[in-house]
Amino acid sequence: MTLPTDRDALAISTLRFLAVDMVEAAKSGHPGAPLGLAPLAHLIWTRHLRFDPADPDWPDRDRFVLSCGHASALLYGLLHLAGFDLPVAELERFRQLGSKTPGHPERGHTPGVETTTGPLGQGLANAVGMTIAARALAARFDRPGSPLFEHRVWVLASDGDLMEGVSAEASSLAGHLALGGLKVFWDDNRISIDGPTDLAFGEDVLARYAAYGWRTLRVEDGNDLDALEAAIAAAEAEPERPVLVAVRTHIGYGSPKQDSAEAHGAPLGAEAAAATRRALGWPEDARFLVPEGARAAYQDAAGRGATARAAWVTRRARLAESDPAAAGELERRLQGRLPEDWRGALPAFAAGESVATRAASGKVLNALAARVPELVGGSADLTESNSTLLKGAPVLAAGRPEGRNVHFGVREHAMGSIANGLALSGALRPFVGTFLIFSDYMRPAIRLAALMGLPVTYVFTHDSVLLGEDGPTHQPVSQLASLRAIPGLVTLRPADGAETVAAWGVALERRAGPTALALSRQKLPVLAETVERAERGVPRGAYVLWESAPDRHELLLLATGSEVSPALEAARRLAARGRRVRLVSMPSWELFEQQGEEYRESVLPAGGRRLAVEAASPLGWHRWVGERGEIVAMTGFGASGPAEELARRFGLTQDAILARAERVLGSP
Repeated sequence: MTLPTDRDALAISTLRFLAVDMVEAAKSGHPGAPLGLAPLAHLIWTRHLRFDPADPDWPDRDRFVLSCGHASALLYGLLHLAGFDLPVAELERFRQLGSKTPGHPERGHTPGVETTTGPLGQGLANAVGMTIAARALAARFDRPGSPLFEHRVWVLASDGDLMEGVSAEASSLAGHLALGGLKVFWDDNRISIDGPTDLAFGEDVLARYAAYGWRTLRVEDGNDLDALEAAIAAAEAEPERPVLVAVRTHIGYGSPKQDSAEAHGAPLGAEAAAATRRALGWPEDARFLVPEGARAAYQDAAGRGATARAAWVTRRARLAESDPAAAGELERRLQGRLPEDWRGALPAFAAGESVATRAASGKVLNALAARVPELVGGSADLTESNSTLLKGAPVLAAGRPEGRNVHFGVREHAMGSIANGLALSGALRPFVGTFLIFSDYMRPAIRLAALMGLPVTYVFTHDSVLLGEDGPTHQPVSQLASLRAIPGLVTLRPADGAETVAAWGVALERRAGPTALALSRQKLPVLAETVERAERGVPRGAYVLWESAPDRHELLLLATGSEVSPALEAARRLAARGRRVRLVSMPSWELFEQQGEEYRESVLPAGGRRLAVEAASPLGWHRWVGERGEIVAMTGFGASGPAEELARRFGLTQDAILARAERVLGSP
């Protein structure tokens, strides 16, 4: 059989059958999208995408986001042909344990993968954040005639991506911000797992995106290279608006299963794979074939990328000569280092003050923002409630890419995903805010931030039933437990202003993973004990806040957040009655788990009875109090009423804690 002589046709067929071979070898995967999308992906990579395999993390490279992460076999073929460190041997191990070719793309695992995708819609929303980041960094570091951040963000998205609510939220904001650097190509193959998309998806997608403020284009035949090239070039040239290009493709192109759901998420099978090879003119006995010449266009593109990177290095050196301070800041940011004097900006709270931890957080955040210019973020339409406004800083808008205050609108899910895109720049430190109850709306993005190890800070306020009159619809009960269940996420629930300062210090110092701050709506007294000990204790997750005697404790009281203060008063009253009590403030389970055994035992020694107090679900607390320990916690959804009355009703006052502790201890 004669292979195609045209180098584009040869490369496209190579991509198609590398994907087929990967899925067949793994006996699982998604061959349909790669068969349909190969021509589009090939043209983007060889004629428009700016990349350099010799430096995959070059800051001004274009970003390529495979939002339909199930089509990972296509991406791995592209990376292999483009010269990234992904040899054929890794393609042969597709979806196998320990390979560089997992079932869905994972950032940090495979060279050239920009973001972890698979949960549909996340990649597109990440791309919005990436585009915002590019504009923000350009506003800070570009100089006339010497740009440092002019890269574009290219996205392949499926029907499923565009059905997801997160993509609608993110796309709406992208249009509002006129993100001209964002180029999205919709794989309009009209098939999903259940069958034809018109079972559930009948809208005019291009009209919807036009209403968002996007430029929209259509290509009627995903195999028409001239039409594809014209649309890609038009999208690339659009400076003012994000672009959505609908590309009519055929899932499982060339196979007996073309245009059917059978081509989506399972191997073609030996017989159908052989028929596909015959239909598309590929050797039937070849497996993982990369013919001579298939890489030629990718080598040319990589060469152009290397030239572009070298020019960028020259421009960066020019910045160092003309503005050493800016160049130094850029270098520091890209290395993930904080300014040397950042801790000097942290405010102090005096014992006896009364301040809500959300307000304390806002004060800390504004103090840090003056010293840490990479801090950027905002809230989902709750700026004042979350205390997330950076005072004096501009608001991000279509004409103000330098804005550090981001108004995400009521779009919690997109907010979390966009924050991931901002963090993926490597030069911004995003923070986002909403009520703790609404963390549920953004949980998939939080999980992916943890999976990717991204330093995103979540400012979750109104952290318990004590938020009061808004009632059980807004009172979080299960949220702390569910956040603590996410690997790689550190959750902190500070007791007062002093612990909040320390908690922000923890969040800012974390370079490889997100941090959630659970903060009170109501004012809390600043404790003399936290003023003295929080700076050292909070980073260790738990510490001895107060004790009536240094050893042989009859009772270990454990508490977090707003419950620390009434627990402290209850402990003092117990001590006045002759009981030996230790109170442990435990703002972060995860940080405490990371401590050595000796420290953990010094804080929670064996012996004595234990009682934990937290205005949330008791789930997980038995790890710390043991089977014989008891827990003051929430077992229902809360109620609407003033905070003081709710505290009495749910046993969260010092009187109630004292009474419970005395029952635990029994007679002296």
